[in-house]
Amino acid sequence: MTDADFDVLLDQFRASLQDCRELYLSCARLCIEQHASSLPNAPQDFLPLMDDLHKGLLIKTYVSVVEADQRWSKQEKRLGRVLFDHIWPGGVPGGKLREAAQHVFREAQTLKWHALVRPFHQMPPLRERISDLQTLVFRIANLVAKADGAINHVEERRLNAIQQELDLHLSGAGRRGPTARKVEPRLPPIDTGQAAQVMQAETEQLRQQYDIKSEIALDVDEKSSEERLAEALARLETLIGLEQVKHEIRTLTNFLNLQQQRVAAGLPQTDLSLHLVFGGNPGTGKTTVARIVGQIYGAMGILNKGHLVETDRSGLVAEYAGQTGPRTNKKIDEALDGVLFIDEAYSLVAETGDDPYGREAVQALLKRMEDDRARLVVILAGYPNEMETLLRTNPGLSSRFNTKLTFEDYSPENLGRIFGELCVQNHYQLPTATKVRLLFAFAWLYEHRDDHFGNGRLVRNTFENAVRRLANRVAGVAPLTKELLTTLQADDIQFDDLPNDAWQQLEDRDVKISVTCPGCRAVNSISPDYLDRRLRCQRCDHRFVPGWGGLLWEEDKRSP
Repeated sequence: MTDADFDVLLDQFRASLQDCRELYLSCARLCIEQHASSLPNAPQDFLPLMDDLHKGLLIKTYVSVVEADQRWSKQEKRLGRVLFDHIWPGGVPGGKLREAAQHVFREAQTLKWHALVRPFHQMPPLRERISDLQTLVFRIANLVAKADGAINHVEERRLNAIQQELDLHLSGAGRRGPTARKVEPRLPPIDTGQAAQVMQAETEQLRQQYDIKSEIALDVDEKSSEERLAEALARLETLIGLEQVKHEIRTLTNFLNLQQQRVAAGLPQTDLSLHLVFGGNPGTGKTTVARIVGQIYGAMGILNKGHLVETDRSGLVAEYAGQTGPRTNKKIDEALDGVLFIDEAYSLVAETGDDPYGREAVQALLKRMEDDRARLVVILAGYPNEMETLLRTNPGLSSRFNTKLTFEDYSPENLGRIFGELCVQNHYQLPTATKVRLLFAFAWLYEHRDDHFGNGRLVRNTFENAVRRLANRVAGVAPLTKELLTTLQADDIQFDDLPNDAWQQLEDRDVKISVTCPGCRAVNSISPDYLDRRLRCQRCDHRFVPGWGGLLWEEDKRSP
């Protein structure tokens, strides 16, 4: 590797360390702002805790790769200096770099992968960032492995071992496959308070081992209710697709604002149930929208906090007589002054009707909705048909949930946009050929979808698999360039559910892309080569850059 190539790698390593730090801190802020009730201690303690955990993760990753071939090369030492500057911005304790390095190598063995990534597995709001975490760790590990040239067999095995460790400790958290209709046995619900206390203890041990002192401070400036409401509505608008759902939420917000103005003017208000039903397949953004609804209610003063507590049957229904009521009430207590989001709510009552524990949970829920009607909002979510059945078979639920929002499956174009957002977040590039392959695959899967269509989860799984194939493709390649590390080629995109003859259609038929002009909303047909290039609308002359579009098939290339 030339000096110029290594300088590029060094810059990428430095940027990746910052990305890791930002991932942990942004997740900490998310928990503080929206899930403060799940934190064991004062919210301002959680931010430095997460900062310390990210430093421990970087130490563990670096040492795991460096020690694989039993030598510490000159290039790896240079990376180590960058890492130490990141961990100790004020300088290595005592200024003794060699002693600090020896201490890090010796004590890194005591750091446990599960402790360093625990927040992403144990805390539900962070599970959607698991793929971001895995991508970052694998990128950093690859950079360390490539620092002294091509990756050898020993380092390749160590990279695989790191990937297996992450999969072991993060599997099943936020990366579920198609959700089954049948109610399957589940693990006991996670006690997030207890998990955070364990994290606090393990992180304190980390600080003592490495003399790490976080200088992170929480910005405690209070925002006005108007600013908080504007931010929540802005988050709603940034969501891809879901146009009808956005419209319904905006309408609800306008109605509630009108009612508050009428009360201020001394006029009577119209009673409206704030409880909602979200019907849609998995991965359609129901949890994300529920969180935004809570923020809107909190900003408007309808709820004192507006935080979101997620649960399902396993969090409400116990296995033995006499335990369901207390378990349900405990979960409701967590959600007071906020929103209780019950996923797969139809599973609360068995289809056969012979489910006394489920009925007990429903009755306890209905009672608390009445007793704490000023402090509790409940959102039920699940498959549309099953949710309709649940409401029809229980008059108590149907009378309290009269606002229903339908979350449609994402179109192929919007699935592509979601994939593109993941790439932006993780610093990956998508050539046009890769985009066309994605659009084709998403279109085929969309046309052949069933009730278990994965939507956003399908996209996330596709992204994670593409990154793994990229890692395998560039393993052993030298010199390493930024382009190699960040470009997802068409061959990196694979789908197990697509038959081989489906891919052949992409080769045999001409493809056009339909793009919508943001100025006049006219639909234009373009060649795939014009994606990401500045175009002019044929109708209104508006200039725009299309990033994604719909797939249009022209004639078969093989036709005479």
